[in-house]
Amino acid sequence: MFTGIIEETGTVRRVDRAGGGLVLEVLARRVLEGLRAGDSIATNGVCLTVTSFDASSFRADVMPETARWSTLGDARVGDAVNLERALAVGDRLGGHLVSGHVDGTGRVAAREREANATWLTIVAGEEILRYVARKGSVAIDGVSLTVASVEGNAFRVSIIPRTGQETTLTGKERGALVNVETDLVARYVERLSGVSRAGGLTLDYLKEHGF
Repeated sequence: MFTGIIEETGTVRRVDRAGGGLVLEVLARRVLEGLRAGDSIATNGVCLTVTSFDASSFRADVMPETARWSTLGDARVGDAVNLERALAVGDRLGGHLVSGHVDGTGRVAAREREANATWLTIVAGEEILRYVARKGSVAIDGVSLTVASVEGNAFRVSIIPRTGQETTLTGKERGALVNVETDLVARYVERLSGVSRAGGLTLDYLKEHGF
């Protein structure tokens, strides 16, 4: 489990591909402190298990399923990636609960500046947007953000200067793909309530169930 508060950006040093999967080697510094084989590191929002490491990098396997559903399948040497170690019990939860199990990818449709903030408009499929709500939480490439608005096939987020400086987000150009993880709670609420089999959460559904 993670918080979406990025500790540092790393750099992909090596990519070994085989049979649809790959092995990533990532240059890092802070996330290596106290690291052990088997620990989890969120890499652009994807929870990866460290298989080995040295003084300047760690290595992790990316299975074909993860490669299909995230941008890591297209990882290249030199790519900058957002890194966060797993949340330790007792740590402050500065962002929101992030599992590192991305729902899929979105595409940057626009990047704009407003005073000290950077706005990103992310276009995504309905399978993602159904769980995105105004003022709710979303993780973009592992970064915890608040959804400012949802319109049509897109949602917007605003990035403060500190987040821009310490993550890769403000460097994303129009058309860039990003990993998206929606609110963990929303998925379970839908599943347990049976809404997914009832055609969506509608006013009629709420009335029928006493709301």
